[in-house]
Amino acid sequence: MIKAVIDTNCLRASIPPKSPYYQLYIDFKSGKFEWYVSNEILMEYDEILTETYSQKTAQFILHQLAVAHNVVFSEPAFKWNLVASDPDDNKFSDLAISSNCDYLVSNDRDFDVFKNILFPKLLVIDLQSFLRLLAAS
Repeated sequence: MIKAVIDTNCLRASIPPKSPYYQLYIDFKSGKFEWYVSNEILMEYDEILTETYSQKTAQFILHQLAVAHNVVFSEPAFKWNLVASDPDDNKFSDLAISSNCDYLVSNDRDFDVFKNILFPKLLVIDLQSFLRLLAAS
């Protein structure tokens, strides 16, 4: 099973049913991957989704994550703090590294720092590439 941390920008893009990224929701519901979240990530999801859509939509999505069999609640065992250009993004990379996830899914260029870091190794993949990978699995 593919283990992934999903950045907020990818979650937000996947919500509208007419979005080309809605496939993320479909693949999630069909159990194609395990979605790793922490309390800090859930708080950001809530904040950004409420700003972008509505409180009702944000609560619905958080509820879906809370009850899904393929969501793993975890907390980073160590704070690597390797994303200096946007320290707020470290919650995603720290969780992905600590949980030994296969991917951090993000369209955020701040994670490009991982292209040049030998340790700890973290594969960062954009949402479109992740969807292609899921389609092929």
